[in-house]
Amino acid sequence: MGLKIKGLFVLGVLVAAIVAVLPTLQAYRPGGDPTSIRYKVNLGLDLQGGMYLDLEVDTAAAVTRVLDRLAAELEDGLLDNLIDYLHVERKGDHVEVALPSGERADWGKPPFDRLLTTFDLDTTRGDVVTVRMRDEERERIVTGSVSQALEVIRNRIDSLGVSEPSIQRHGETNLLIQLPGLKDRESAINAIGTQAVLEFYLVVDNVTESTMDPARHTVKYREVREDVTQRVVSREPYVLEKRPVLSGETVRDARVQISSYDNTPYVGISFDSLGTDRFARITTRNRGRRLAIVLDDKVQSAPVIREAITGGDAQITGSFTIEEARNLSIVLRSGALPAPIHIREERTVGATLGEDSIRQGVVSLAVGAGVVMLFMVIYYNLAGVFASLALIFNLLLILAVLAGFQATLTLPGIAGLVLTMGMSVDANVLIYQRIREELARTDNPRASIVEGFQKAFGTIFDSNLTTLLAAFALLAFGTGPIKGFAITLTIGILSSMFTAIVAVRLLFDLVYLSRKKLITIRI
Repeated sequence: MGLKIKGLFVLGVLVAAIVAVLPTLQAYRPGGDPTSIRYKVNLGLDLQGGMYLDLEVDTAAAVTRVLDRLAAELEDGLLDNLIDYLHVERKGDHVEVALPSGERADWGKPPFDRLLTTFDLDTTRGDVVTVRMRDEERERIVTGSVSQALEVIRNRIDSLGVSEPSIQRHGETNLLIQLPGLKDRESAINAIGTQAVLEFYLVVDNVTESTMDPARHTVKYREVREDVTQRVVSREPYVLEKRPVLSGETVRDARVQISSYDNTPYVGISFDSLGTDRFARITTRNRGRRLAIVLDDKVQSAPVIREAITGGDAQITGSFTIEEARNLSIVLRSGALPAPIHIREERTVGATLGEDSIRQGVVSLAVGAGVVMLFMVIYYNLAGVFASLALIFNLLLILAVLAGFQATLTLPGIAGLVLTMGMSVDANVLIYQRIREELARTDNPRASIVEGFQKAFGTIFDSNLTTLLAAFALLAFGTGPIKGFAITLTIGILSSMFTAIVAVRLLFDLVYLSRKKLITIRI
């Protein structure tokens, strides 16, 4: 490659790096708005403040829910086939079906064959059949519930408008969430932690808690709140049929609306085609009855079915504020969590602490760079100036690549930048020492420069390759801050090889090798 072409290439890379870094400088200047600029370096949780959550998915509850649904479907199958039964109940980790003496059910025929494909039957107790879940099915439910919870939470966080959230699976049942820049903690907890199990039950009138049949009925409560403070003052019981007639899985959309009657907010929901058909049948068959809308085991409202509702729309009313209605619509749109989640650890980093971290990180970076460049200039004279310029070029390249990929810079990432500076000049030290050895062996400075770069390349490549492999390992197996450090280190290694071998060599070519007569060099 000719000197002119090499010079234009390096100059083009330098200009491109400066152009890529400018949006980041604009985003974080005093009074700037980082959210308005897309291609920039994003700041991590430890630099701009925010929220850290370690969540655990209650996978046992997910298995229990599957068993409860199986019990309800088996009961429906027995009723549809006119088979008498004493009870169908989930007991611990299995479902028990008790039939009267002499009554039989063919479990190998529809609809039972479809329901029991992943279950084992124990008929050794005669009229009592025990249905147990197979181990592989249990494992599938556990794995699937964690993956589903991850996607549901990701959708909910996207609705909150948090930029650059980090949502990762950790272990078998845990999720790690970082929300940089989040200021409203309560909204985040409500949106992330709400299970949002929406169900519709028919209300059983003229029956109280004391007179209801536990085998056919269940009781759930509606919280009565004060108008102004929204404090719960009492709980109103509702006796409901034991099984829900419709679930929130068929909800297609949810939105906040304002009642024209009293200007209070409510959540309007619309069902998909399957839900629309079921809702139409329910409202057609049960005119005059009340239909309870239950969210997370709490009755929100229980309107009377005046007429058949065939359009697939319904309303969830209650003592909602605008914010509560908005959060409810978010969690309903994104879907229900497959199982409850529990917060194992919560940390909130204040914006002030993040500003302190940025200031200390920049100071450490500036001091480190200054000390390194001062040493190089004193020890290697003009060649040290070349190394210092390459060091600045290297930092620009790293920031440009981070901005181009919209990567997140964390405090460990700044540590990776500081480490990269040392590695960057380390390559120059190897080259310069090799040039010194060649100068001591021969009195030809031109040949010494050429030989110094050529012979040092192998050592530079080997040392950077081993470090790069370690960075890849951190990138593959690390999480959070460790991954941030590995990303910065990886980019720094690649850019430092470019600046040390290409950029510094270009400066030597321009200053020394372009001369017609080169007598000596100071290095």
